[in-house]
Amino acid sequence: MTETLSPKDAARLVAALRKHGELSHQRVEGGGLSPEMAMLRAWQAQRLAHTYADFLADPRYAPACRFFLDDIYAPKDFTQRNEDVIRIHEFMSRFLPARVLKTLTMAIELNNLTEDLDAKLLAVLWEDVGVTGHITEAQYAEAYRRCDNYADRVRQIDMIVAIGKDLERLVRHRVIGWTLRMARGPAYRAGWQELQDFLEHGYTSFRHMGKADKFLNAIYDREMKILDNIYQGKAHPFELTS
Repeated sequence: MTETLSPKDAARLVAALRKHGELSHQRVEGGGLSPEMAMLRAWQAQRLAHTYADFLADPRYAPACRFFLDDIYAPKDFTQRNEDVIRIHEFMSRFLPARVLKTLTMAIELNNLTEDLDAKLLAVLWEDVGVTGHITEAQYAEAYRRCDNYADRVRQIDMIVAIGKDLERLVRHRVIGWTLRMARGPAYRAGWQELQDFLEHGYTSFRHMGKADKFLNAIYDREMKILDNIYQGKAHPFELTS
């Protein structure tokens, strides 16, 4: 059984989205990132840009890398978009089969896990390791170890790769692109533009990349190597050698 949208599924969803009363948008007050969390996420985004500099320099993979760096791991307040993802998931579950929503469901779970891990890491950095105005590589690695959540970090990496594989399969189906195009007008008129842009960026970047094996294998191998380097106490855990 296919795990993507059928034309019938897509038509039902677009028809439902056009009924503005079905899905009224709700603004939420995120309050912005705290200066400490903004610093942590900026540090992590810079680290990712360094780790995947070769993919960022490759025209085929650069859009997918930028999607991760700008739309997922950037030091921005994504409160509104995250709330919108949850509400659209609840709405779509009334019209689409669970198999179609699998990737979105997993993305919500990954976001929740990542936010929880970041919050714990931030607390250890400031309360135990003594970070004040600048995070060093040694402080970051020490806080990572003190969190003592290796299994959760492995699960985070596994989920990133699994979602990436699902996205690679999904973007091959033109009905996904058609659905996003048809949903743009209703989504913008109803106030869902932030979520709509996020979904379109993900779709276009992965469709541009094509086969994602090389990219996703690199994510798994490099992130697992860095994780093990940290837990083994390596002096420079983010420096990877071939």
